[in-house]
Amino acid sequence: MPPAPAVSKSAPAAAPRRKRFVFLLLDRFTMLSFAGAIEPLRIANRVLGFQAYTWVLAGENGTEATCSNGASFRLDMGLEEITREDTVLVCGGIDVQDATSKPILNWLRREARRGAAIGGLCTGAYTVAKAGLLDGKRATIHWENQDSFLEEFEDVKLTKSVFVLDGNRMSTAGGTASIDLMLKIIASDHGEEVANTVADQLIYSSIRTDQDTQRLSIPTRIGVRHPKLSQVIQMMESNIEDPISPADLAERVGMSTRQLERLFRRYLNRSPKRYYMELRLQKARNLLMQTDMSVINVALACGFASPSHFSKCYRAHYKTTPYRERGTHGVPGLARLSI
Repeated sequence: MPPAPAVSKSAPAAAPRRKRFVFLLLDRFTMLSFAGAIEPLRIANRVLGFQAYTWVLAGENGTEATCSNGASFRLDMGLEEITREDTVLVCGGIDVQDATSKPILNWLRREARRGAAIGGLCTGAYTVAKAGLLDGKRATIHWENQDSFLEEFEDVKLTKSVFVLDGNRMSTAGGTASIDLMLKIIASDHGEEVANTVADQLIYSSIRTDQDTQRLSIPTRIGVRHPKLSQVIQMMESNIEDPISPADLAERVGMSTRQLERLFRRYLNRSPKRYYMELRLQKARNLLMQTDMSVINVALACGFASPSHFSKCYRAHYKTTPYRERGTHGVPGLARLSI
């Protein structure tokens, strides 16, 4: 990488106090989210020409942490006391429930009481919420984990944003969302020009804000740009627990049930009823694999009036029963499916 251009006009006349980040690496954390947070800080230091940001790596054992791709990182510290000016970023990944231990929760609560800003990257938001530090706050988490998160943390205002900053609490949806969060922080600390220069160094050409959602739009995701079909699918995704009949869906977008059937057959090669069922079963599978909810509660949360009907539909689609699915996978951590 060529030397980063200095941005003199945005740099303050007197160097401000250094901001330190404490990256708490949970077992099997996601490297992409971690790298997306730490690299903008490194590049910002080069752009500014002084060490505006420092960081340390922390973990429960204080010696080493291993991420989900098998790479290991040497830690700088364990769960020792930090300063109130520090910012803690909890880096989560696979099986975050298992990685969220009592000592970690107690450490986060203690540091929060002392005034540290605390955030969660990827599924790290689960750990921060488990510590009770997101109650009454807006937050986000990877879209695959939203259903189970909503079931467990009713006091958190969960959004589908790429990242969320709410006071001294922050969270990201995972993946490259860490880059967007850090660019936002850098812009707040040192100006938009510095943040844009960091983005250019990263070859990051489309900076997202906290108003951007983490998933592709429905037309892009399904490869169809039919406005009424998109509206119907959005209604389906928003009404899993209380499904809407095809007739009512058709009426709400101003077409007949037959027209709706033809639209689904043409673009998605399935009936509206079949598509809706697949959405509900997908949510059910996420809940079975990511929570300890009973099978009957999973069925109810996904719009099935009886466990027997739920089991029959689940077997037809996944070739196994909900009980066997739960037995095969146990009750894994929240993020078994996460990146």
